[in-house]
Amino acid sequence: MEIKEIIASQFAEDDLNEIADYYFSLSPDYVEKIILEFEKNVMSLQKHPKSGRVVPELDRQGISQYRELIQGYYRIVYEIAENKIIVHTIVDGRRNFEDIIILKLTRYYGNKN
Repeated sequence: MEIKEIIASQFAEDDLNEIADYYFSLSPDYVEKIILEFEKNVMSLQKHPKSGRVVPELDRQGISQYRELIQGYYRIVYEIAENKIIVHTIVDGRRNFEDIIILKLTRYYGNKN
């Protein structure tokens, strides 16, 4: 499978900005390192799109199209759609995944109406 494009959703961009903002006050150098690591991991999906595991919490609900890469405490959730990768969100793995997804979907669909 040839991946031609990698797209970050607004959720993923917002998540990365929140992570950067949080760590910036602690260590600006660490922010640069963590962002470069996120980019490297996501770009690796171009050659190895199925390298991430299926998200277990979603798979238990019968939703198996979402995969994730683990980077430190973070879970980079993505989907393979035709010949592109869509990065949907970056979740702190120390938090409750289901609660975060419900909150994100509520915000997203709540803003659509």
